[in-house]
Amino acid sequence: MNGVITGRELVSHFRLVWKEFGLRCLLRCAACCLARRRRTFLEIAWETRRP
Repeated sequence: MNGVITGRELVSHFRLVWKEFGLRCLLRCAACCLARRRRTFLEIAWETRRP
């Protein structure tokens, strides 16, 4: 288990990510998946929550 977010996970948890973390986090996750960058969800969520 490496913890990297995938497109399949993003699609299956779309509503949860949007509801709990917001549209900005969802779009960052989608951008990482499309660019095929290896990032974990926690890295993306933490980056989004910073002021």
